[in-house]
Amino acid sequence: MARISSSFCFLLLLALLFSNYNGCKAKTQINVYELRKGDFSLNFTNFGATMLSAILPDKHGKLADVVLGFESIEEYKNDTTYFGNIVGRVANRITAAQFTLNGTLYKLVPNEGKNILHGGPKGFSEVTWKVYSYNKNSHITFTYDSFDAEEGFPGDLSVSVTYMLVGTHNLAVKMLAKPLNKATPVNLALHTYWNLGGHNSGDILSHKIKIFGSKITPVDNDLLPTGKITPVKGTPFDFLEPREIGSRFNELSDGYDINYVLEDLNPGHLKKVAVVKENVSGRQLELWTNKPGLQFYTSNKLDNVKGKGGFVYKKHAGICLETQGFPDSVNHQNFPSQIVNPGETYEHFMVFRFTAS
Repeated sequence: MARISSSFCFLLLLALLFSNYNGCKAKTQINVYELRKGDFSLNFTNFGATMLSAILPDKHGKLADVVLGFESIEEYKNDTTYFGNIVGRVANRITAAQFTLNGTLYKLVPNEGKNILHGGPKGFSEVTWKVYSYNKNSHITFTYDSFDAEEGFPGDLSVSVTYMLVGTHNLAVKMLAKPLNKATPVNLALHTYWNLGGHNSGDILSHKIKIFGSKITPVDNDLLPTGKITPVKGTPFDFLEPREIGSRFNELSDGYDINYVLEDLNPGHLKKVAVVKENVSGRQLELWTNKPGLQFYTSNKLDNVKGKGGFVYKKHAGICLETQGFPDSVNHQNFPSQIVNPGETYEHFMVFRFTAS
């Protein structure tokens, strides 16, 4: 596993364990909340526990918002792109919107043909979360109580997501979920669209990326996993060495939308999984997680979406780096299980480290 400094590890450990802070009474009114530390600021809303913006300097100190999004919360309510949302109860796709668990067949609510995507028509991205704890200088924690049979999933589930400022230009994200009465699949993901040149700078094809995953879970024409795990070597999916995202687009049908099997020498611990660099601004994003998969998506389905400031987001305007369990794991026994039992806790950590040079 790649190494990080002891001081950063200490800060991160404090952040990940710092779960309650100065707990406040939970609030459910939809609002916008800012986190700020120096020249690094982010905005969030409790609708969908959504990241609205991330403003940080380039190599010359010029600030820009590097997150795609909308002008108003109302636009997020009608959104089909999942801009900045927390998606779940199970992110990504489940074949035929059903699975069997402990001998019971669970039929879910499909929202992509006969399949289910990102938790269904009203997944976690489409509900109002409570604000459990908030300090502008350090963190915000959102909570949501998912009920038994919501979108067809079994059991009551208590969920929390905390966004934390750690050190300088670092964002840590902690997702926790606890089943209360039934075993259930859980696979939460943060669906932020990044453009390190600025949200209104055009496409991301010239961004360079390195992904620490030597294998992928290939998909069929409906983007459903085949169940196979195949190496990336010699294919357009090989980003083991940094290269421009668009450098092999001519070998693809429609950009990237694929789950990478991450190198994991120490399962369950934080590991560096991706590095993205934009040369004009000099901004770099380094992503760490404890999860086994990374969905790399180049916004192939964006189609002239009117965003912030009236800017129109075209195809490939942003990249999503969604750390996760493998898609459709409930229907593939050879994939890491996403089942969480009562008495257990689902834990999902991410760290975004931003620099500019």
